[in-house]
Amino acid sequence: MTAMKDSLVLVRHGQSEWNQRNLFTGWRDPDLTDKGVIEARWAGRVLKDRGMIFDLAFTSLLRRAQHTLDIILAEIEHAEIEIRKDADLNERDYGELSGLNKNEAMEKFGGDQVMQWRRSYDIAPPGGESLLDCAGRVIPFYQNHIWPELQAGRRVIVAAHGNSLRALIMYLESLSGEEILTREVATAAPIIYDLNKDGRATDRKELVDSKGRDDGMG
Repeated sequence: MTAMKDSLVLVRHGQSEWNQRNLFTGWRDPDLTDKGVIEARWAGRVLKDRGMIFDLAFTSLLRRAQHTLDIILAEIEHAEIEIRKDADLNERDYGELSGLNKNEAMEKFGGDQVMQWRRSYDIAPPGGESLLDCAGRVIPFYQNHIWPELQAGRRVIVAAHGNSLRALIMYLESLSGEEILTREVATAAPIIYDLNKDGRATDRKELVDSKGRDDGMG
């Protein structure tokens, strides 16, 4: 079986209201900023320029991802395709960090501790998830729900979040927990994958503009 060309697109939501305020977001549900809307429109336009066609879309239960997807699908004139929403694609849950900015979090918990929670693979903040925990729901969701659709020849777009997509990228690219920690996922920058018969990546193309993207915290 030859590689499935341009069969899967991943895209992180555009800048959210809490990204703009530098707050840990997680499962909280702010919408996009005006900049986030512009970013999502840009993503839709570059996908349209590449002639991308989708049969099915997946997204989380959080509106910043859903809004980004709706904008992209409108730009590429695919608003009528089926959209499946699931909490397994939600952002990593930041627990007690949610709603705090970096300075508030460091004052409450200490700078070293906050950095460990943000940048470790398997250490979770109080009441929240580690990236390992996030991968524990995202990867089975891909295997059980997304990959069967790709196997059936359907082209899929997934609009989700920085950490839920990092967990999926780790699986697709066969990266270790340590390797994925250095991978940033820019807002509204589509990543296009070719896949092999096992559902792993054989090629990766990331579409980014010259202005860069917001890193944010969820």
